Amino acid sequence: MKTYTYTEKKDTRSGFGAGLTELGRTNPNVVALCADLIGSLKMDQFIKENPERFFQIGIAEANMMGIAAGLTIGGKIPFTGTFANFSTGRVYDQIRQSIAYSGKNVKICASHAGLTLGEDGATHQILEDIGLMKMLPGMTVINTCDYNQTKAATIAIAEHNGPVYLRFGRPAVPIFTPEDQKFEIGKAIKLTEGTDVTIVATGHLVWEALEASKALYEQGISAEVINIHTIKPLDEKAILDSVSKTGCIVTAEEHNFLGGLGESVSRTLALHRPTPQEFVATNDTFGESGTPAQLMEKYGLNSASIVEKVQAAIKRK
Repeated sequence: MKTYTYTEKKDTRSGFGAGLTELGRTNPNVVALCADLIGSLKMDQFIKENPERFFQIGIAEANMMGIAAGLTIGGKIPFTGTFANFSTGRVYDQIRQSIAYSGKNVKICASHAGLTLGEDGATHQILEDIGLMKMLPGMTVINTCDYNQTKAATIAIAEHNGPVYLRFGRPAVPIFTPEDQKFEIGKAIKLTEGTDVTIVATGHLVWEALEASKALYEQGISAEVINIHTIKPLDEKAILDSVSKTGCIVTAEEHNFLGGLGESVSRTLALHRPTPQEFVATNDTFGESGTPAQLMEKYGLNSASIVEKVQAAIKRK
């Protein structure tokens, strides 16, 4: 069994900041906008090096989306930055009308997604954003798993023509993907080979899936772990190839089970290969205040919950 280790933990939002900084040095059309959260989005170095290519919009997120859409008309590639809740729920009308409907080349970059925002509580912990964004025609939806992958994705989306939603987070998480990786939009990554169950995970749950696979191996269960960093377009072939071998699947995400990765996988299976599926996700609920670790445990978004769901999925084969 292939195992993954790490020597450092780092927040994925810092990967975004590093990627944006590199883009500032290599792509003169990249500009950045922020809604009064420069430090939280790690935009400081980009601003220091490119002050004329940064726009501080203030706490006016709807205006930020409209300005970003306008900048694309002049050939600019705008990257907007604020919390995931304010990047989607607060400005959905502006995104739908001004960006998605006309296919504007805006990169909506959203930090502090999911429960791991932590102590700020339910009003800031959006668990519906993937569903909101994947339903918009033409919108690419990406949810990265660690610092290196977030940096690579940030750089890659600048070359993609069209609107993108890039989702990342606040807590320090293990860095386990290659520093020199090439990020391919819509291409899943198989992390471990397995024969008994498929585990597809996204974002912070990818590391938890790898930890679960080790615990399952000790129980004599061979798990195939796939990193679904791009939820739309979904790599359906990778999923179908895997379940044709394993016969059951568990999806894992830091998001409501309604509208997230799990439902996209369910649609794929229903159309092409009906397969027993279990969900690791929040169960149609809002979050609450607490440390990221406390919340992930309470809401069942960890390796132990994945192991439990794997056992349930295997019984249904």
